[in-house]
Amino acid sequence: MASLLDAVAGVPNASEPLPGLLTSGQPGPQHLTALKAAGVGLVLDIRDPMEPRPFDEPVLVRQLGMEYVNVSVRQGALDDAMLDAVLGELRSHAGQPVLLHCASANRVGGVLIPYLILDHGVSEDDAVDLAMQVGLRGADLLEWGLDYARRKTGG
Repeated sequence: MASLLDAVAGVPNASEPLPGLLTSGQPGPQHLTALKAAGVGLVLDIRDPMEPRPFDEPVLVRQLGMEYVNVSVRQGALDDAMLDAVLGELRSHAGQPVLLHCASANRVGGVLIPYLILDHGVSEDDAVDLAMQVGLRGADLLEWGLDYARRKTGG
């Protein structure tokens, strides 16, 4: 069985920030096939459904026998409901191999911050560093993730 990271080789910003949690930009059909072979059961796509894609990702993921979930994270319209939905999916699949992706992993970094802080006890500084390593570039996404985590921890 191929490693999880091997399955996403060549995908922009492919990373495994936590064991079993892959993050990346947009994977291709060959990556999804390799992810299935590597044991991934959930593809969590946080791109807006209206964003152009080179293939029908939901159909392919389901044909491969994996679960496909889309939670639309749209810059300029960031809210708690989006983070609640993404974190709910990650929590309900804890301990299972998951791919969390957007187009470039920028948005992935924003949702990763509160997940690391709230669910894995990572410090704010370390969570931000890790989010930037996986692809976070937007200050608005960084602040969104930090603000959410701070409010949930009472900090």
